[in-house]
Amino acid sequence: MNRHLSRIIILQSLYEWDFRQTNPIEVASRNVQAFKKEVDLDFIDKVLKGIIEKNKKIDEKIQNAAPEWPLAQIAPIDKNILRIAIFELLFCDDVPPKVAINEAVELGKAFGSDNSSKFINGVLGTLFRSSDKYKKEEDEFLKEKNVTKKS
Repeated sequence: MNRHLSRIIILQSLYEWDFRQTNPIEVASRNVQAFKKEVDLDFIDKVLKGIIEKNKKIDEKIQNAAPEWPLAQIAPIDKNILRIAIFELLFCDDVPPKVAINEAVELGKAFGSDNSSKFINGVLGTLFRSSDKYKKEEDEFLKEKNVTKKS
């Protein structure tokens, strides 16, 4: 199963949710039709349900990590990439933190603006370093990915 493609479908579904207030799970079931055999349907369902359930908490985490950027001013694509990554990073034990960060950076490069991946890196670096999952030995990975601390 291709989790990268699964994350793209999750991102499309959340993006539509932001604009149309549609049920992202229903949107995902429509978006997944062409890729049903390639994606991880259970993962898509788990992540979308988790983001919906913890949306306020996740958005608070974004605000705390990027206080100079009100949520309404963050590009919708960046905000939804962050929602996916934060759910995976903080609430999903079957996704290693390195994978969540790397996938978010790649989604930012593919779908965001020129600065999206740097912004996403900074927010996730801040959140990860303050999480229970952070271990000092992770610093080498963060340096490799050029994840910087946000002040």
